[in-house]
Amino acid sequence: MTIIFLACVLTAQAQEDLSYRRNSLATVLVYHPEDEFGGEIYKAFDSLPIPDKYDDHTIEGMRVIDNSTIEGVRRESGYYKATYGHQLTAAELQANAKHTEQLLNDAEIGKKMVAKWFGFSGNSAEDATFNTELLQTRGQYNASDVDVALALQTTRGLATLSDAGEELLQNTFVLVNDITYITAEQEAEAAKVAVGVIGGLFDAFTGGSAGREMASAAGKIADSFTGFKVKTHSYLYQLEWNDSVAAIFYQFHYTGTPNPEKVQDFLMDKTTYRLKYVAHQYEFDKKSVLKGQYERTELVRTICARSIDKNIVALAKQYEDFKVKTPVYKVLMDQRGRIEGYAAKIGMKEGITDGSKFQVVQRVLNPETGKTTYKYVATVKAKKDCIWDNRYNAVLEEADGATLPYTTFTKVSGGEILPGMLLIEGKYRKITE
Repeated sequence: MTIIFLACVLTAQAQEDLSYRRNSLATVLVYHPEDEFGGEIYKAFDSLPIPDKYDDHTIEGMRVIDNSTIEGVRRESGYYKATYGHQLTAAELQANAKHTEQLLNDAEIGKKMVAKWFGFSGNSAEDATFNTELLQTRGQYNASDVDVALALQTTRGLATLSDAGEELLQNTFVLVNDITYITAEQEAEAAKVAVGVIGGLFDAFTGGSAGREMASAAGKIADSFTGFKVKTHSYLYQLEWNDSVAAIFYQFHYTGTPNPEKVQDFLMDKTTYRLKYVAHQYEFDKKSVLKGQYERTELVRTICARSIDKNIVALAKQYEDFKVKTPVYKVLMDQRGRIEGYAAKIGMKEGITDGSKFQVVQRVLNPETGKTTYKYVATVKAKKDCIWDNRYNAVLEEADGATLPYTTFTKVSGGEILPGMLLIEGKYRKITE
């Protein structure tokens, strides 16, 4: 039996385009039209891209939840929302989070995410089909590896489809961000401090664009904007994909050629493809200060981006399936040809500090089973004063480390580290010895 190690010495050009299996992510904003500055936050969020360490799995029409249209969590419209002097209780947070899970599932977001994974296309049930092109691209499979018709005929083929499910579909997430704010004026006046938690309905499922129109017309922030800070509750939801779900999909729904009966069954299925709530994170930094000179809209965008990034880092540490994998970009040599460190394109945006330690792992493909595992190689830590400040607009602020091209790591223990091997922070349960 031959085991294939998926890492090698790379050319300079190949290093520029290291490919690896990222988690897939869609981000959503809770929009508060009842807040004076809700429109500003909406516009800021709407312009932010998906974090580059995740594959973008955004579904059209699911970027915004409108809090003003929600009923059913509490007596008034909307979800439980903190007010000045009152933070949300654990019971209120749980109620909001679970209600949103139901909202996502009622809107069939899980099914829409599966449909995107399998290239579902067509104008009607009569001509709609699926394909595995996205699985090939993101999973680095050959077309034959994930050919469903062939796979269903062999044990190895089924194992490869299972591998794709575990590595790709199972690691598909929706991150719902509820961003509210506090200004210096509000602090001084002890006025309306609102921390909202999850609410609203997607524009796509209300049949219009009222939320977007309301956002564009909402809230003019005062020229005196010093002290503007945001409070962000982030709720993480994961696509439920397991052997039972996969069996239903491949046997009863997937078709590479027109099959109206299968497609209609897929469209009518309300229970198989679900999202589950897995974790929550809250971020508010009273001492956050931006060094650069910002135009007002860019200021809000920068503050929101950094707040979300902090929550993503915390969620990755809290929930293992959400961990970021990052390839070793290059091995750094001194003038005598001795190894002095290892470069990776992550930094302060991903929460890297002087004390950050990462496991270096190697993807291992078993060609007989078609399954991928991870083998431990070494442990590294970030090198002091060599941490890239890749936070949003760090260059504009002329922040320390913003002009670095990467973060440098030094080896703490272990074996030989090569470009293309993966860095994973903390312990990773999928590692095999």
